[in-house]
Amino acid sequence: MWPLTVPPPPPLLLLLLCSGLAGQTLFQSPEEGWQLYTSAQAPDGKCICTAVIPAQSTCSRDGRSQELRQLMEKVQNVSQSMEVLELRTYRDLQYVRSMETLMRSLDARLRVADGSLSAKSFQELKDRMTELLPLSSVLEQYKADTRTIVRLREEVRNLSSSLAAIQEEMGAYGYEDLQQRVMALEARLHACAQKLGCGKLTGVSNPITIRAMGSRFGSWMTDTMAPSTDSRVWYMDGYYKGRRVLEFRTLGDFIKGQNFIQHLLPQPWAGTGHVVYNGSLFYNKYQSNVVVKYHFRSRSVLVQRSLPGAGYNNTFPYSWGGFSDMDFMVDESGLWAVYTTNQNAGNIVVSRLDPHTLEVLRSWDTGYPKRSAGEAFMICGVLYVTNSHLAGAKVYFAYFTNTSSYEYTDVPFHNQYSHISMLDYNPRERALYTWNNGHQVLYNVTLFHVISTAGDP
Repeated sequence: MWPLTVPPPPPLLLLLLCSGLAGQTLFQSPEEGWQLYTSAQAPDGKCICTAVIPAQSTCSRDGRSQELRQLMEKVQNVSQSMEVLELRTYRDLQYVRSMETLMRSLDARLRVADGSLSAKSFQELKDRMTELLPLSSVLEQYKADTRTIVRLREEVRNLSSSLAAIQEEMGAYGYEDLQQRVMALEARLHACAQKLGCGKLTGVSNPITIRAMGSRFGSWMTDTMAPSTDSRVWYMDGYYKGRRVLEFRTLGDFIKGQNFIQHLLPQPWAGTGHVVYNGSLFYNKYQSNVVVKYHFRSRSVLVQRSLPGAGYNNTFPYSWGGFSDMDFMVDESGLWAVYTTNQNAGNIVVSRLDPHTLEVLRSWDTGYPKRSAGEAFMICGVLYVTNSHLAGAKVYFAYFTNTSSYEYTDVPFHNQYSHISMLDYNPRERALYTWNNGHQVLYNVTLFHVISTAGDP
């Protein structure tokens, strides 16, 4: 196995080593804290785990960290209150200064008065006195601000005491030093997880809703072969006769609905089983069994090819219909097509495709009826099939292309919006992309590994 030696952890890191088996979490829901990246079991029965810490949230489930965040929020609130006081005090000071000039003028007028004032002079004094009326409210505000300052001083004193107590409890590890140690550990865990590679699906996380956009049916995806710096998102609303593909610059832009360009496909699509792979979109041409490879940069079709014997036009769709006869997928080993032929009596066929020529390299008959499947996805050369597209669905069937064998599984997942019309695995992010009743949703997955110790065959 690959040893992961870590120096003795400070108290805040103990949670990492005591966590149970869980799944990789690159997409973090706000409620979740530390998550295991992947899991492995050595032949001697020892469990080896790697983990990812949520970005911008160090040790989020630790009590001391929660207190630190609460204190930081209080400090921010105090800072904002001080800024408001400063602005208001500056404004009031300017007003008092202007009133000071006016009061000096009135005082001079009263000193030179001989005991009797003309009607005109009296009116002028009355008008000036009217201008002084707001001064009383300003002085009252000063009194209130004084009380606020006393309260803020007390909060700062309490914050200082709390921070000193936390620092003493942490011992030699300062907060910044601890954060640096966590970041270094996270990088090492990522590297270790990459060595583990493929595994068997054992769990699907709770759904993480990214956005609610579009109609009931559609698909969205990222490029499974793009570098980590490329986070473009493609969005295709509808399940038939569509030609409009939106390309968003980042996932954040997709969430906000900004910074996108439009591609108009030369030929309309059918279904929702599209996939973006190495800069190109692979999709089923409407009312045909033709696979189209459309290159985004050149905005042109590079190649198209008929998939021999494949049903189309709702001949062999998934249980939800929607012209889902042909479903294209990408996993760690390459490009796949899932479909059905008359010769296979309506059972799911898995074919490995050459991404350059779209030629079928090899096919497998899974024996599972496609109309009984809700959706399907590939992970590490294994086809996983759900038993429904509705609420209560679970991953029910797995077909292993490396051994041409299958097994029935029982991996539940939460179908939050009750109608999944697209379900695809992204090997780069190790996450499931779904279109669920007009919602774009992500699931993280747990992969189980059996590895050998160093020196074993």
